[in-house]
Amino acid sequence: MAEPVQIAVVGSGYVGLVAAVCFAEMGHSVICVDNDERKVAALQGGDTLIHENYLPELLERYRNTGVRFMTDLGEATRACQAIFVAVGTPQSETGDADLSYVEAVASEIARSIDGYKVIIEKSTVPVYTNEWIRRVIERNGVHREAFDVVSNPEFLREGTAVEDFLHPDRIVIGADSKRASDLLSAIYAPLTGGEYYDRPDAIAGCCSALKPPPSLLTSTKSAEIIKHASNAFLALKISFINAVSNLCEAADANVEQVAQGIGLDSRIGPKFLRPGIGYGGSCFPKDIAAFRSVGEQMGVDFNLLSEVEKINDNQKKRFLGKVRSALWTLRGKRLAVLGLAFKGDTDDIRESPAIDLVEMLLAEGCMVVAFDPAAMERAQAKLPPSAQLRYANSIDEAAADADALLILTDWREFARIDLMQLHTLMRYPIIIDGRNLYDPQRMLESGFTYLSIGRPSATPVREDVKLAV
Repeated sequence: MAEPVQIAVVGSGYVGLVAAVCFAEMGHSVICVDNDERKVAALQGGDTLIHENYLPELLERYRNTGVRFMTDLGEATRACQAIFVAVGTPQSETGDADLSYVEAVASEIARSIDGYKVIIEKSTVPVYTNEWIRRVIERNGVHREAFDVVSNPEFLREGTAVEDFLHPDRIVIGADSKRASDLLSAIYAPLTGGEYYDRPDAIAGCCSALKPPPSLLTSTKSAEIIKHASNAFLALKISFINAVSNLCEAADANVEQVAQGIGLDSRIGPKFLRPGIGYGGSCFPKDIAAFRSVGEQMGVDFNLLSEVEKINDNQKKRFLGKVRSALWTLRGKRLAVLGLAFKGDTDDIRESPAIDLVEMLLAEGCMVVAFDPAAMERAQAKLPPSAQLRYANSIDEAAADADALLILTDWREFARIDLMQLHTLMRYPIIIDGRNLYDPQRMLESGFTYLSIGRPSATPVREDVKLAV
């Protein structure tokens, strides 16, 4: 069994908190640091603060034992060998990643280094950030031999982040010294060696003792680019299938059949070929803008990413056009909205296309009744209830007396609605599905006018209505 490593994780957001509890699950001793005293107190009391599968169980198992929460970064630095930096890198007005939080953390770490430390970038940062972290630490009087900076990008999906961390497609370690890479390899040894998967209480997933995740050792610069390039390529794939869906609508074809045909090509694969109302969240929009900005600074033409962003923005406008085509005029219409998070299985509304669409509908004079299984509290902080906007406690409450129902987030429970019950609740049986959760033929048979993305619309014909002769 590998020796446990003393680890500090700076930041308790989606990446930091998941990393902290997962490192503890792997057998390491972890200190999670955050400068927000209220968050630290909440975590010490067992509140995960975010909606994430397996996170409550792991936090309950390890809080205040395997994982300690504190605000003192200096104490954590002195106590730990490896310091993972997982603070926010928000988008600046110019599109660059704002690295001020990373710089502040690096300066504070430097003031507390009392022996060899490895500082690991876990936040998504542009290439050359490792060199700037090194310079900041050296400027604070720390000798170059007393530390190393490593890039260890995360590839987590919100909603499945714990499973993704413990069952990764790959572990990328960007290190320019053997001493640093050896420490990172020791940290991940329970996964790469397969030992973790032999445990009877291990979180289930795609990896096993016979099929552990691969570890890729690169330079720090390559690792930094890998993260941004991965997210940019996935966003490109989403925007590509959305553009294809628009062509399918114009040609009266079915984008899901087209996507299946594309995805069966082993060089392409089926993942991220689901059309919808566009990508969102805390990563793709920010990372694409930052990656494009880095390219521009280095004289690399990355207009391809500008087109990706343009297609993504247009998807929301096209969806609004679908709503208008189904209802003719929008002012005064009562609309049921299902979904506010940017994707299912999370309460994150950052850059959510669903939130953008609600704002567009309100601007059109619609009355919106919204429901989301997890994101309503966060949504209300951004869009407070008003005469035009109300939040429902259930799907049925949202649908009652609605002129149309809009599906904006791919929650699994939205794909299992009792359609007969829904038909009786709504004023008009019209569904505009931004996530293609239903089969058009089934909706037609259930008596709904059904519009989706990249597929022919379905409109039932009433047999009791006869033309006058």
